Amino acid sequence: MRKGIFVLMILTAMVAKAQRNFDEVQIKVEKVAGNIYMLVGAGGNIGVSIGDDGILIVDDQYAPLAPKIKEALRTISDKPVKFVLNTHYHGDHTGGNEVFGETAPIIAHTNVRRRLAAGSPGNNPPPAPKGALPVITFDERLMVHLNGETIRAVHFPHGHTDGDAVIYFTQSNVVHMGDDYFAGRFPFIDLDGGGSVKGLIAGIEKVLSEIKPDTKVIPGHGPLSTPADLRAWVTMLKDTSAIVQKGIKAGKKVDQLKKEKVLKKYDALSWQFISTDTFIETLYKDATVASQKHKH
Repeated sequence: MRKGIFVLMILTAMVAKAQRNFDEVQIKVEKVAGNIYMLVGAGGNIGVSIGDDGILIVDDQYAPLAPKIKEALRTISDKPVKFVLNTHYHGDHTGGNEVFGETAPIIAHTNVRRRLAAGSPGNNPPPAPKGALPVITFDERLMVHLNGETIRAVHFPHGHTDGDAVIYFTQSNVVHMGDDYFAGRFPFIDLDGGGSVKGLIAGIEKVLSEIKPDTKVIPGHGPLSTPADLRAWVTMLKDTSAIVQKGIKAGKKVDQLKKEKVLKKYDALSWQFISTDTFIETLYKDATVASQKHKH
């Protein structure tokens, strides 16, 4: 079984298990900057723009949490949700689409709609219902003019997935990275979903070239961050990738790299879904697949 599909199946199983515990989840509201907030619960961090025009949310976690998310939003604004932006297709960021999509159009990259509509191999997860699909899609970039702010959604191809959108709140000086940034932990790079290590690094470096030193960075998972945090994280990606590629050039197989603990110095970034060994497997697979493509 392909590693990416296996990880997705694990994530799906964990989601199913978590659904029994959604009653215990609390949605925490954190002011970011300007008129932007971050909601933290279960799943991906939600970005929120509030103002006289209404509410725009970036991602919507899981469907069972929608009532709690709505309640949290009411603590910062009495306006309705006018738009939903998805950063990518994974269920911990799009699970609430069907609920919020009843009253607000869902916006996402073209590949997000395509992947949600198709589902994953083996029906894990199955195709999303029509009401959960984005109704406005874009290929390269899109702008939403709301609450006195130009909100830019920019596609960075082949990063975490092939449908990633990074969201810039230009006036508030905030950027929502989606899962192109896992703060304080190894990333899940969905290779079977069009992601790649090289693409992820390139996308982050592009973002870093455009934001300011005091820009607030909302990660897909983890605490609110700074550009310095993001720069340190992409440095880690480059280093870990180089270490594994060096091993490959020396003729070492993935099991040998794991046995030698070549990424031991980064063990602190290991977490529930992506252990150090799992990340070695991701880097190894990405490098060897890329090498094969280059030969052909």
